[in-house]
Amino acid sequence: MFKEIAQIIAEQFGVEVDSISMETSFEDDLGADSIDIVELSMALEDAFEVGEMSEDDLGNISTVGDLVQYIQSHTEGE
Repeated sequence: MFKEIAQIIAEQFGVEVDSISMETSFEDDLGADSIDIVELSMALEDAFEVGEMSEDDLGNISTVGDLVQYIQSHTEGE
């Protein structure tokens, strides 16, 4: 799942997929702002068929690892 998420992040932020790790920070490493995060969340909602991510959920996600855990917890059992 990490590889799929990393690929989407790489496309959204125009970075090499190899530069993304579980510790990559959206704000510090990728320079993401709130609009970038919303656009990313929409791409992930489509790709993984998770429900709409709330502002609270997005506020708790600061690294790629946080995002992977969120997606995994919302797709288990499917």
